[in-house]
Amino acid sequence: MKKIVDHDSKKNVRRNSFLLVLTALIWGIAFVAQSAGGDAVGPYTFNCIRSMIGGIVLLPVIRILDRLHLTKDETPHTQQDKRLLALGGIACGVALAAASNLQQMGLYLGSSAGKAGFLTACYIVIVPVLGLFFHKKCGWNIWAGIAAAVAGLYLLCIDGSFKIQFSDFLLLLCALIFAVHIMLIDYFAVRVDGVRMACIQFIVSGLISAVPMFLVDMKHSMEGILEWMPALTVADAWIPILYAGVLSCGVGYTLQIIGQQGVNPTIASLLMSLESVFSVLAGWVILGE
Repeated sequence: MKKIVDHDSKKNVRRNSFLLVLTALIWGIAFVAQSAGGDAVGPYTFNCIRSMIGGIVLLPVIRILDRLHLTKDETPHTQQDKRLLALGGIACGVALAAASNLQQMGLYLGSSAGKAGFLTACYIVIVPVLGLFFHKKCGWNIWAGIAAAVAGLYLLCIDGSFKIQFSDFLLLLCALIFAVHIMLIDYFAVRVDGVRMACIQFIVSGLISAVPMFLVDMKHSMEGILEWMPALTVADAWIPILYAGVLSCGVGYTLQIIGQQGVNPTIASLLMSLESVFSVLAGWVILGE
C-alpha cells in the first residue's frame, strides 16, 4: 500500500512539475506582450485590464468544474473555508499586483525583455532563504542547482556590461515580492480551491492596479482620461493585452497554483525560472532583441 501511495505521489510531482514548466513557457512569451502592451496603453492600464480579464476568464471555468464535480473536495463549504479562501485570494492578489506593476514599470522604463527575465528570476535565490523561516530546508544539490541557474541565466540574458539602473532596481524588488507570492501560494494552495483562489487574486490585483492607472496613466483628470482612451481603440494594443490576460493570467497563474501543490517551493521556483530562457527566445524571435 505504501509503495502505491509513493508511486502516486511521485506521479503527481512529475505532473505538477510539467505544469510549472508550461507556466514558465507562457510567462516567458508574456514578457514580449508586456513590453509591447505597456508601451501601447500604459503600464498600469495594461496590468489592470489583463488582471480583470484573467479573473473573468476563470468564472465560467469554475462553473464548469463545479458541474463536472471536479472540485468537490476543494469547494468551500463552511464559513471558515470561505474565509480562508478569501484570505488566500486577497493576500496573493496584493502580492501579485505589487510584483506585476513593478515588473511592468521596469519594462516600461527601458529594461529589455531578456534582462527583465533574468532579474525577475532572481526569486530562485530568495525563495529558499524565505523557506528557511518556514522550516523548508534545501539540500546542497538544490543550492548547487540554484547557483548554476543564476550563472546560466546571467550568461543567457545579459549582453555586455551589467549596470543596475532604476528600472533594474524595480525588477529586483519585483523578484522579492514574487518570492513572497510563491510562498503564499505554497501555504494556501493545499488548503483551498486553487482555481477559485486564482480568480480572486486576479480581481484583487486588477482593482489595486486601477488606482495607479487612474492617477498615472489617466493623469487623474478628465483631460487625461480623454488622452488615454484612444490607445484602447487600437487593435494592436489588444493582442498583447488578451495574451497576457487570458494566457499569462488566466492560464499561467492558475497552472502555477495547481502545479505548486506537493512541490517544494524552491524546486518550483527553479522550474518557473525557465521563463527567463523563454523570454530571451521570445524577445529574439518576436522583437528581434
